[in-house]
Amino acid sequence: MYSGSSDGEGHDSSAPKKIPPVSSMMWVRNLRRYIGSGAGLGSESLMELETKRILLDMFKEKQQKSSEAGTIPSFYKKKPEEGSISHRVQRLAKYRFLKKQTDLLLNADDLDAMWLCLRENCVIDDATGAEKMNYEDFCHIASVCTEQIGSKCRRFFCPSNFMKFEKDELGRIAILPFYLYVMRTVSLTQARIDMSELDEDSDGFLQPHEMEFYIRGLIPNLAQLRDIPEAFVQMYCRIAAHKFFFFCDPHKRGKACIKKVLLSNCLQELMELHQESEEEVTDSEQAENWFSLTCAQRICDMFLALDKDMNGTLSKQELQEYADGTLTDIFIERVFDEHIRRGKNGGGNAREMDFESFLDFVLALENKDTPEGLTYLFRCLDLHGRGFLTTADTHTLFRDVHQKWIEGGNYELCIEDVRDEIWDMVKPADPLRITLADLLGCKQGGTVASMLIDVRGFWAHDNRENLLQEEEEPQEEA
Repeated sequence: MYSGSSDGEGHDSSAPKKIPPVSSMMWVRNLRRYIGSGAGLGSESLMELETKRILLDMFKEKQQKSSEAGTIPSFYKKKPEEGSISHRVQRLAKYRFLKKQTDLLLNADDLDAMWLCLRENCVIDDATGAEKMNYEDFCHIASVCTEQIGSKCRRFFCPSNFMKFEKDELGRIAILPFYLYVMRTVSLTQARIDMSELDEDSDGFLQPHEMEFYIRGLIPNLAQLRDIPEAFVQMYCRIAAHKFFFFCDPHKRGKACIKKVLLSNCLQELMELHQESEEEVTDSEQAENWFSLTCAQRICDMFLALDKDMNGTLSKQELQEYADGTLTDIFIERVFDEHIRRGKNGGGNAREMDFESFLDFVLALENKDTPEGLTYLFRCLDLHGRGFLTTADTHTLFRDVHQKWIEGGNYELCIEDVRDEIWDMVKPADPLRITLADLLGCKQGGTVASMLIDVRGFWAHDNRENLLQEEEEPQEEA
């Protein structure tokens, strides 16, 4: 009774008919093949299709990473091709994001209104006369500013910002530091937005021509640069941008991180040209600021004066005239060995210093106490490329300084005594060698470098007490 019929008729009548899957149907396969090719679709459909493909690729990549846990992750991601839909979508998204961030910023009128609110709702300290506010005043001012300016100022009035500032015995903070903090935050945010707009590949870095374009856009708003000659603008932007790359791109990759640029002292030094008119600034202050028009013209004049053959580059003999010839010959030789590339045409003696390398040279000598400047100089002092200096190295380096010292009519001195003084100044971790870390850690690395490469630098160190006394006398008279 459990057996079926022998002829199979009962089995055929009871079994359901098999329906072929949709994917096996010819018209479905043809439709998918047609849609997958993208033929006949509009721009919106194409964009949606490419978005789907990108998301699918991201999903597959994430799955592959999870399955290959423990292997070395990929550190290179191909950028979208110029003109592709993904590239256009990326640019549009970036534009909208930066536009949104710009709309959230306080403008000049908003800042003026905030300052007025702060002054109208603060209290005067009887002892110092400073304008201050406690936390209750802080919250009240936040409400008033929100009513007058809008919600975009609300983020500055959070409790954590109030706690950032120094408080007196009554728990009050001064309104001026708070307002300066708001202004600086707005200024840095605006600078970041402007730099991000110039960042063509959106990788968070600026190339030299992008930095020059950013500086060119700032010139009309900088009080000390409004009268810059039009013919000198391009050269000025080149000189100004080079300092950013000297300090923010020490490995010479040809791009500077935007975050590092914003946090550097270079941007603050450039923004100092905003505040004062050039008539109110002394000549010495203009010369000290790399971004001043006076300094840029000085650099150009210096290069042209050294370039005797007017070929646009400097030879070793021409560079020896820098700073009235006080630099030693061995130092000039080492600068060319370490920092000047060999020319494409010519032999080993054909190397000459172009204007970009000259800017590096001047920046290093004028910023010897900074890690970047001292790193540049240490490579020249390290005669054998071993990463440290020995007593023999310092003896060799100072021998040329000693020769120029005697030629200048100064008293006789013992090279060994100077060498021992340098060791006492640095106090290296290893008593037999001085490393770059030792020079940076002793806080006198710039002075030591000057003593070994420049007879004028050694003279300044030898007469430091007299120079200090001369500086104090005018202050006492004033």
